[in-house]
Amino acid sequence: MRIITKSFPYIFAYLLLSFAISFQTFANSGYDLWLQYKLIENEEVRNNYKVLIDDINLSGDSPTMSIIRKELSKGLGGLLGESPTFSDSDANEASLIIGTPANAPFIAGLNLALEEMGEEGYLIQRHDAGGVQHLIIAANTDIGLLYGTFHLLRILQTNESFENLEISSSPKIQRRILNHWDNLDRTVERGYSGFSIWNWHRLPNYIDQQYIDYARANASIGINGTVLTNVNANALVLTEEYIEKVAAMADAFRPYGLKIYLTARFSAPIEIGGLETADPLNEEVREWWKAKTDEIYEKIPDFGGFLVKADSEGQPGPHNYKRTQAEGANMLAEAVAPHEGIIMWRAFVYSEETPDDRAKQAYNEFVPLDGKFNDNVIVQVKNGAIDFQPREPFHPMFGAMPNSPLMMEFQLTQEYLGHDTHLAYLSPMYKEVLDTDTYAQGEGSTVAKVVDGSLDGHPISAIAGVANIGSDRNWTGHHFAQSNWYAYGRLAWNHELNSEEIADEWLKMTFSTEDAFVETASELMLQSHETIVNYMTPLGLHHIMAWSHHYGPGPWIKDKHRDDWTSVYYHQAGEDGIGFDRTAEGSDALGQYHTPIEDKWGDIDQIPEKYLLWFHHVNWDHPMESGNTLWEELVHRYYDGAEAVGHMRKEWDKLEAYVDEERFDHIQQFLKIQEKEAKWWRNACVLYFQQHADRPLPEGLEKPDKSLEYYMSMDPKFVPGI
Repeated sequence: MRIITKSFPYIFAYLLLSFAISFQTFANSGYDLWLQYKLIENEEVRNNYKVLIDDINLSGDSPTMSIIRKELSKGLGGLLGESPTFSDSDANEASLIIGTPANAPFIAGLNLALEEMGEEGYLIQRHDAGGVQHLIIAANTDIGLLYGTFHLLRILQTNESFENLEISSSPKIQRRILNHWDNLDRTVERGYSGFSIWNWHRLPNYIDQQYIDYARANASIGINGTVLTNVNANALVLTEEYIEKVAAMADAFRPYGLKIYLTARFSAPIEIGGLETADPLNEEVREWWKAKTDEIYEKIPDFGGFLVKADSEGQPGPHNYKRTQAEGANMLAEAVAPHEGIIMWRAFVYSEETPDDRAKQAYNEFVPLDGKFNDNVIVQVKNGAIDFQPREPFHPMFGAMPNSPLMMEFQLTQEYLGHDTHLAYLSPMYKEVLDTDTYAQGEGSTVAKVVDGSLDGHPISAIAGVANIGSDRNWTGHHFAQSNWYAYGRLAWNHELNSEEIADEWLKMTFSTEDAFVETASELMLQSHETIVNYMTPLGLHHIMAWSHHYGPGPWIKDKHRDDWTSVYYHQAGEDGIGFDRTAEGSDALGQYHTPIEDKWGDIDQIPEKYLLWFHHVNWDHPMESGNTLWEELVHRYYDGAEAVGHMRKEWDKLEAYVDEERFDHIQQFLKIQEKEAKWWRNACVLYFQQHADRPLPEGLEKPDKSLEYYMSMDPKFVPGI
């Protein structure tokens, strides 16, 4: 008895430690994103894959090849429960052979069709040699092999068959870039997942493991570029001190194929260069930029170039010196050209005086300059003409500048989509824009073909996504927001993929491969964007969010120092109806689109209802496709959207058995927040627009339990991301 008593503290400690280890194993913070490599539970499936681990032939000793070896060890070991065996010698007996013609004689002897694969593409295929079945990953470069390795692991993670693999994959868009709106003080503009992951104070002497994990996650989905700093730029990042810090990050990212870009503040020659002007035609200014660029490339030989926000929302630019956007961009383009760098020049430019419909202003500014930009300038255009609204028709600049390459700018972070607490899978929104026909060269001239350069034969192409990444343990705030990072990367590589297959991939890699889980969770994801549009901005309404922080409804916002920063400017609700008239009788923004679109969307009876109030001011009694009047349809959309969130929450509750407790609870709580805020949106907007429509709610709908004055008085404090 005495022995047991004395041993009890040790037994208790052992049990406590065992419980902690067990809990830690079961808990999942989401940090590993879609690269969790959990053991494949189906033993038959797992055994079918085990042939891969018998003997892996991996040639080459570059840093990237070392990463491939490490990724295969982690991935195959985790998924199959056994560590793979590597061999650098006889490929003839190997089960898996990975190499380039330059570093693997076996691959060179196969005469594979690698010419069309470029520097990043890869082949994955079966090969029978002397009765031995090999699986081959071949590419022209080590980076291509890394992308192919991640593709193979994705096949295993999603439990897909590899018996008759014949994969040939290369990116449709050359530069697939994340734009971080991160400030040097670690705040993040429009960031809803904590502070910036870049700890500038510790650089260049300390490379945080999260930087490596960030590069690895991007490589796994084919993202090959990152802009580290905010488009509202700080010139300090171009000083010698910070260039040293950036160079250290570039060294860490390089083996993953991730190239660094920086934002350039147009007034940097004055602010850090001691000049009296930043005039792009001033020779001293031009020489300053050339010298600064040379300084950067000396430290970072593969530096990608600059992203520039100029003449927009207070940022300095060529307008300060009565110069054109082309003259400003070309000055910087000349500086980076000897180093094969590019300039990404943002088209998010609109007048400080708001003399015209804001939706028209970027087009009016840039289209007359078509063909006047240097060859290494690419104009970066938001998906829509206003500002990352829950839904926008595609920007009319796509298809209007055939002599200038244009790159797409999507937003992954949810500035106008409920920030981090609303489940919003945005692949359907990206696809809606990319697949829309511009008719620039007749039918089939999609936005995607403009972006990938194939429509007009441009030698450079690019796409950007405004990152939703921060210091939160799960990277993105909402666990489901990881899917937008993932989906963006997959579509940037291949815009022909569909939203359903991307959602299924992500769910299987991130949560569970069980059909019952994937089917239900995929449905939630695929409906989520339309649901948010319904309870926020149905039928083409836009920019009716709260002032400044854009969190919550604010259709009553008016009387600010800029008309086009108010809600009433856009919805124009009154006794006669609602909506912004952009037809020929109104602002004529429709005239910026090609004829088939202008004609169809200009007809109130032909325009898709999802764009109706974007282009038309419509009477409250206008008949809709459903048989409702406009007023009735608008109200029903708000109520349907809020009700759909309740359905999402209940469906998620059914999936508890498939998800670890930590993530299940996190998502469940966020869905409760979203349901509450969807009703907030519904009630506030319906009550506000009702005072203009002067019509009762449709029969059968519950009345809001608070007054309009109550909702107008709400004033959330310290909303993140401003």
